[in-house]
Amino acid sequence: MDTARTWRGGQNQVLLTSLGMAERGHEVTLACRAGGDLLARAEASGVRSCPARFQGDLGPMGVLGLARVVTETRPEVMQLHDPHAVAAGLVARRLARSKALLVATRRVDFALRSLPSRLKYRACHRVIAVSRAIADLLRADGLPDSRVRVVYEGVPDREPLPGGEPELAALGVPPGSLVVGNVAALTGHKDHATLLEATVLLKERLPKVFVVIAGEGELRASLEAQARRLGLSGSVVFAGFRTDLDRLIPSFTVFCLSSHMEGLGTSLLDAMAFGRPVVATAAGGIPEAVLDGKTGLLVPPRDPRALAEGLLALLTDERMARALGAAGRRRFLERFSAAHMVEETLKTYTEAL
Repeated sequence: MDTARTWRGGQNQVLLTSLGMAERGHEVTLACRAGGDLLARAEASGVRSCPARFQGDLGPMGVLGLARVVTETRPEVMQLHDPHAVAAGLVARRLARSKALLVATRRVDFALRSLPSRLKYRACHRVIAVSRAIADLLRADGLPDSRVRVVYEGVPDREPLPGGEPELAALGVPPGSLVVGNVAALTGHKDHATLLEATVLLKERLPKVFVVIAGEGELRASLEAQARRLGLSGSVVFAGFRTDLDRLIPSFTVFCLSSHMEGLGTSLLDAMAFGRPVVATAAGGIPEAVLDGKTGLLVPPRDPRALAEGLLALLTDERMARALGAAGRRRFLERFSAAHMVEETLKTYTEAL
């Protein structure tokens, strides 16, 4: 169950989990928001899906629709993929008189701020945290250690699609540029503002650097204004929401994630899967994927100078960049593939049942 309207990394994880479980022979029904992006993609992928009119935690249309789905499908497990789904799932389970196992997923690395939030997660039989950093926060908020499990997010292992250079050219990136790529929603915790400040410092040393930021969000206008104020209009492009990341990410010279809060970061995992060298902040669960100096470079959050220095190191040392990119891909294969995520989720179900 997922209540989001738009498509972001979390919704991709929901669809990958659903597809992976169906491929392994399990009956899967995906309850998601009517008219939302996840519903459209699930239907296109062949996942059995049921639209619900979710509104906040306990919108009656969403809860009643969910209760009908639970009554009809009689699931063994209800996996609740976002905070609104947790609340709606708890009530729908009771209305349907279901005995399904409740498994909540937590993807964000901030505390459960209110008593109602803590109570609804405590009511679940298991809570899957997508990183150890999130698991530690859940335990600090009073969730019993016996109910918390770490299952890392994962992305598919796939070959990069041919192309890349034409896509960069279409975005206005000059031929021969060193390209720093970022894929993230344009929201506050992704901290693109620090990336822009770091770009100013970086261009003092490497004038040919070009930054491509792929993603949409409420901060787009203010970030574009910041780029203009910093004199970066000719060096930074806001590429918007992209469906060609299999082409675009492999064309980046370096991948950068500048978040000051991050559960784990699925675009980071995509970059590692494609063997791209990574510079990221040591925020949330990122250090569990990026081992500093081994599979990428880590810098402190909200530190433009440190971020610029990290990017400079990989942009000017091709040998190191290649070695870190290859090591990052090996780490992805060991721990962060979609197949690994699905198997670990199923283990959590089985153990709890």
